[in-house]
Formats: sequence, C-alpha cells, structure tokens
Amino acid sequence: MRLRLFLVAACFCGGALAQQALPPEIDAALARARLPKDAVTLLVTDVDPAVPPRLSHRPQEPVNPASIAKLATTFAALELLGPAFTWTTPVYADAPIVDRTLQGNLYIKGQGDPKLVLERLWLMLRRLRAMGIDRIAGDIVLDRSAFEPLSTDPSAFDGEPLRPYNAAPDALLLNFRSVVLTFTPQVAAGVARVTADPPLAGVEWPAQLPLSGGECGDWRGALQADFTDPLRPRWGGGFPVACGERTWPVAFADPASHAARTIAGLWQEIGGTLGGQVREDRVPAGMVPLFEQPSPPLAEVVRDINKFSNNVMAQQVFLTLSLQLRGQGNRQASRELLRDWWQQRIGPVPPAFDNGSGLSRDERTTAAQLARLLQYAWASPLMPEFASSLPVVGTDGTMRRVRMTAPAHLKTGSLRDVYGVAGYVHGANGRRYVLVAIANHPQAQAMRPVVEALLAWTGQQR
Repeated sequence: MRLRLFLVAACFCGGALAQQALPPEIDAALARARLPKDAVTLLVTDVDPAVPPRLSHRPQEPVNPASIAKLATTFAALELLGPAFTWTTPVYADAPIVDRTLQGNLYIKGQGDPKLVLERLWLMLRRLRAMGIDRIAGDIVLDRSAFEPLSTDPSAFDGEPLRPYNAAPDALLLNFRSVVLTFTPQVAAGVARVTADPPLAGVEWPAQLPLSGGECGDWRGALQADFTDPLRPRWGGGFPVACGERTWPVAFADPASHAARTIAGLWQEIGGTLGGQVREDRVPAGMVPLFEQPSPPLAEVVRDINKFSNNVMAQQVFLTLSLQLRGQGNRQASRELLRDWWQQRIGPVPPAFDNGSGLSRDERTTAAQLARLLQYAWASPLMPEFASSLPVVGTDGTMRRVRMTAPAHLKTGSLRDVYGVAGYVHGANGRRYVLVAIANHPQAQAMRPVVEALLAWTGQQR
C-alpha cells in the first residue's frame, strides 16, 4: 500500500497539478481581501491521490506554512512512536527514608513529557508524601540532559517574551514554563484579588490591585503589568470590574529558573520541607526509580497540539523523535529523522523542516507536499486519531471562530505575514477532499474570508 501510494504521489507532483484558473467566487474573495494571486497557494483534491485535483493554484511554490508544519511532526510521531506511546518522568532517591525524612537527595529526570502541567506535577509530588516523605534532607536535583541545551530567550522570535507560545522546549518542561494569573473582582473591597498558579518559590506577586470602571476592552493593557524584575512583578493600573473573573497565562520572565521555582514552590505548598536547594545535575548511573510519572498517550497529546496549535508541545514531540530513536533530543537529528520518514513514505523531496512547530521563518513546504501528506494519512490505519486531532471548523480549537461554510477538519497556521489552513473537507456529494490554502503576504491575516469562500466552494463539489 505504501509503495502504491508513493508511486501515485510521485506522479501527483507533475502535470496533474498544472496551474488552473481560479473559480470566480475565489477570485472575488481574494480581490476583497486585497491579496494578490501570486501571494497565495491553493489546492483542492480528492483524498484518493489517483483523482485529479479540483483546484490547483501555485501548488509547487515553496511557502512558509507556519503552524501547518505541525501536521508532519504529529503524524510522523504517530507512525514512528505509536499512538499509545507515553513519556515517563522517573523520580529517584539516593538515601533511605527514616522517620518521614529522605536522608539524602531526590532526583527528577525529565524525558520530554509535553504535558507535565500543574495538576500532574502536584500528583507526582503528592505521591512522595504518600510514600512517607515529609522532608528531604538534601537537595531536589533536576536532570534535564535528555534534550540538547537550547536557547531560552523567549523574545528571540518576535519580541514577545511573555507569550506562552514562545516557550522553549525542555526535557523537564513544567506547566509550559508559564504561570496562570487569575483576577477575581472583590467589589465590596474595591480590589481584584490575584492568584498565581503554580506557586513559584521566591516570586512575590502583588496579591491585589484596584478595580476600575468602564468597559472590559483591553483589560490586560489596563493592568500596566511590569515584569522587569521577574521576582517582583508590579501592577501600575487597575482591573476593570466589568470583566468579571479573568485568567491570563503568562510565560515566566526568567524561564531558566522556572522549573526549580515551580518544584520548590509546589513542594512547600503541599506541606513538604527541604533541607537543601533545588538545583540541576544528572542522575547518578545505576539508580533505580522510586516510581515513574506517566504522561497521557501520544494520541491525546497530538490532539492538544493540533486543536490548539501548541508550539512548545509540538517541539517536545519533535525532539522526542531523536531522543527515542537516537538517544538524545537534538534538533538536527530530529530534522534528519523527519526527512528520512518523509522520503520513505510520502515522496522523494521533503519540506524544509526546522523545529517541528512552525514557529519559524525558515520552514518551507508546498501545497502539493502538504496534500500528499494528508492523502497518505487518510489511507493510514492511524487516520482516525490524526483527523480527529484537527480543529473542527466553527466548533473548536483554532477554527472555532471561522464560519462553517462546509464541514471540515482543518489545521491553521498563523504568523506575521502568514496565514493558512490544511486538512479535510466533507463534500455534499459524500466525498472527502484535501484542502490547502496558504498566504505569504503582509496582508496575510485577511485570508480568512478567502478560506471561508474556498470551503464553501469545495463543499459544493459534485
């Protein structure tokens, strides 16, 4: 089956994808959006690669796909690791437990779990308490060596260091290196109460700020938050009472210390005490874990990645490929593995892969390559897991605000100067179509009405 699909797909990149005139309604939508035709690539074709495309416009043009790149990362992972694959985070001790005190050090070894969020981290530390550890006499040692060291400058990509989507991957990624701030109005007192989860040791969040009048609007801007000193954030403004309770996920301003502060703060919050400090080092050879904290299965992680376009989770999966298949999470090794996988299963010319998430200015692919990937996935036994991970137009994930002009599962991609979608459309004739539409242009964000028009056109095909 794979050989047949490969041969058909290889033919698919030739004359069958010749340039076609655009349907009038798509032409008109592009004109209204003020997007030139040479700024977009469009392709609509059957899920069966033997059927000629219904629409083909610049299908061989390399473009930046933004987060649509996650399709290759997630489907390759489903194939190479299996949908039931789980990450484990082992916990070790180098001394006995006496009178509810661990007499030495506790070690936590990160192995790339993309979803070691607050709730699961709490359960892991709570398990230590249930094992009879109230106090750790030595240190808590964090081992992050499973992934190669990477830059942790969250402002490097687009100058937005507080956006959680810019968090860098980490073998011991805790709560996406972010803090969720909750603002709850206390009208009688004239203030909004502020809580921060997870609690970060050594960080003094202001417990409240004044309530203000007026509409909710840009309530985050109204806070006048100052994170210049990561250990002492400040509010210079107020919180609009009209907003009700709101949450704000914020990337911690000192990402390198986030894991240590999270572990220390949460251990203290659940009643544990620590004689030493939280520091980084490697687990000594030959140690046997006290226990291992499992992750959700890969199929569930893939759903989170594609539905909500989670960049750091995608990068965790990307690096896990080389960790599992070559012994350490390394970007170059993961690129090589992804290229090899593509050439063996989909076609001889792979896209230009970067970090697995699409948060990149260097990633390049074509509409034809994406269509071949989606056709290959549709013919796979893993199709149900993969297709159901894509956002449902007009319903959930990153497509919930797009008007459903035809039933579809589409992955979105959005960066400055990039907007696109790729996925499956359910036609009124009962057939399933692959749709790819990407704009690379300063006005790319105006592409959404074009996507809606293209969806309607595709859904009406007979």
